[in-house]
Amino acid sequence: MKKQLAMVIDAEKCIDCKGCMASCKVANEVPAGFWRNWVKRQIPDVAGGAFAQSHFQPGGCMQCDKPTCVTACPTGATYKDPADGVVKIDPRLCIGCGNCIPACPYGARYRHPEKRIADKCDFCASRRAQGLSPACVDTCPTKARVFGDLGDPESEVSRLLKENKGKVVRIVNAKSDTEPNMYYLASTLPADWPHEAEIRSPMRAMISVVNPGVKIAAGLAGLGALVMFGKQLLTRDEDGDHKDQGGAS
Repeated sequence: MKKQLAMVIDAEKCIDCKGCMASCKVANEVPAGFWRNWVKRQIPDVAGGAFAQSHFQPGGCMQCDKPTCVTACPTGATYKDPADGVVKIDPRLCIGCGNCIPACPYGARYRHPEKRIADKCDFCASRRAQGLSPACVDTCPTKARVFGDLGDPESEVSRLLKENKGKVVRIVNAKSDTEPNMYYLASTLPADWPHEAEIRSPMRAMISVVNPGVKIAAGLAGLGALVMFGKQLLTRDEDGDHKDQGGAS
């Protein structure tokens, strides 16, 4: 089986300390007001005095097998790396059109306010290059997050999925099942927050006429000009979709 980096999360171990969010922000120099990961929460209705448990759900980019953000990208800047299965962004090709932002059902992307290109979790690529685990995994005090290669049957993530067969949850939108590679053990809430993937009409037209081979060619001025024209047609600012979302239910 080919390499596929993934994360298995035991949400019952999460105590909502937000250490994962803070460490990610520092390790990846995420700008103020934006996040690469989050902790969703669902607070129970305790009306009438009934006992119920709060749920905390760590998350981030799902590194999907069928990423709609890749489909939405008109320049090929967003791609799924065949070497490790991580969905990445090539800053040389990204023109900051923002089309990938609403195309992600999880709100896992934002437009970097200084670089003016898309940004998201890449499982801490710079740390992994040094032989380290993603910052969110290393910093979690309860070890709620487990990281590894699903292509390796001996990895901890593979072992956990095998041991919990039938009890593994994938958080998906029914109309946009991107086959995420972030798995949750047993029950996890909230489960209904992903939205339907959206590819804006102006960009959809451009994507349909661009040859796939051309999309991956860096420095193609004609394509860049075409996409920049389409960018002007987008009147809605998608940055708010991911700004200050950490910990929101």
